[in-house]
Amino acid sequence: MPFVKVSYMENAYDKDSLASVSQTIMKALMKEFHVPEKDYFHVFSSHKKEEFYYDPHYLLRHERDHCLLYIQITCGSGRTQEQKQSLYKEIADQLYCKLNIRKENIFIMLIETGLENWSFGEGLAQMIK
Repeated sequence: MPFVKVSYMENAYDKDSLASVSQTIMKALMKEFHVPEKDYFHVFSSHKKEEFYYDPHYLLRHERDHCLLYIQITCGSGRTQEQKQSLYKEIADQLYCKLNIRKENIFIMLIETGLENWSFGEGLAQMIK
């Protein structure tokens, strides 16, 4: 049940690259978090340069640049620290291998929430049994 929001600077990526980013993130979620294939909800938002801020050096050995991707994944709680670290690594490795996106430009935020906080439509909390 992850919901993925990706923010990027406008004109940094074309529509084909964004589709590949989405598919790559989804494959990593399926592999590392065992997310079902049809549990696929992603949204992408581009931002003008004057709306997109970041420090190029914070906590990195190498500099990030205008191709920075903010990847926010909201999901249910319960994954281990090892699963989370594996997910981060899988996303970064695959985005680099498939799209040549530098790993310094992959900023991931994982936000966990309880099952009662999700409605997939129809005014129901489908995840509550």
